[in-house]
Amino acid sequence: MRRSLGLAALLYGVAGLAYGLDRVTKLWAEHALAGRPPIRVIPGVLHLTYTTNSGGAFGIGKSSPWLFAAATVIVVAVIVAVSARLPGRLVAVALGLVLGGALGNLTDRALGGPGLTGRVTDFIDLRVWPVFNLADSAIVVGAVLLAASSLAREPEARAREG
Repeated sequence: MRRSLGLAALLYGVAGLAYGLDRVTKLWAEHALAGRPPIRVIPGVLHLTYTTNSGGAFGIGKSSPWLFAAATVIVVAVIVAVSARLPGRLVAVALGLVLGGALGNLTDRALGGPGLTGRVTDFIDLRVWPVFNLADSAIVVGAVLLAASSLAREPEARAREG
């Protein structure tokens, strides 16, 4: 029981950190970058470019922002439901990143338009990839960690069965 509470606390702590960093950086981007030319951090590699996106990743589904909002609400609900029975730290961190990122982008949708149809603020521009934000990064890193944790557990499960 104590381990479960510790892992849930880790999940929510990571989610809070990811969410907080996302909100602070988006507020900064809105004030420092909107209406201005991109800032070249590393010329040709990393620019800070203010843009907004009504769709999902890479601008897909711009005409259906409600679909992404609904999917986000479902993901958040599932993570909250499983938070009491996490198998380990890696899963807790992974789900915390996904939760924090999802809530960060959902907050943009809630604040930027009626009925969760608002636009998400993006500003990290790698020039070879669509512009994104810290919430997107948290979601992707969380998903990769979740996949890695699944692969790491697979040999353990086979060893126990065999």
